[in-house]
Amino acid sequence: MKSKKNNAMDYLWAPWRMEYIRAPKNEKESGCIFCCKPKEKCDQENLILYYGKHVFVIMNRYPYNNGHLMIVPFRHLSDYMALTPEERHEMADVTAMVVDILTRKLHPDGFNIGFNLGISAGAGISEHLHQHVVPRWNGDTNFMPVLGQTKVMVAGLTDYWLELKQAFETYERS
Repeated sequence: MKSKKNNAMDYLWAPWRMEYIRAPKNEKESGCIFCCKPKEKCDQENLILYYGKHVFVIMNRYPYNNGHLMIVPFRHLSDYMALTPEERHEMADVTAMVVDILTRKLHPDGFNIGFNLGISAGAGISEHLHQHVVPRWNGDTNFMPVLGQTKVMVAGLTDYWLELKQAFETYERS
């Protein structure tokens, strides 16, 4: 949730992510999840929606909002400038596809799209570059995250995975 304090700074509150942050180290994935998950071929369990030539699309297991997706290169790298032109172009094309699909299926009022490059920039997994696409709705945050440390998610990950997977499989740009 964004709230203004003295008209000087915006704050994004996401206390529901503490489940991930506070999980004991042995409960967190060992190795790079962005390298391991696509190889497992358990797409629904791993929330993978789409495979391109250089990138794939995965749902965020600890989303900031319903429909929070990530576009991830298969190649393990942390430096944006190390992407090949082909990887950058496919990432841009897949971003357009993701925005189009989410617009058609979820009807958001807007999007937050971007990278958190490095730990100081907020990257939870800084060693493997990934781009976030977060659908936003007018008034999509309310008092619950701030006062109750609870995020109201209107649909489960499995429900969204099924709906979005079908959309990716049948995607045609309009």
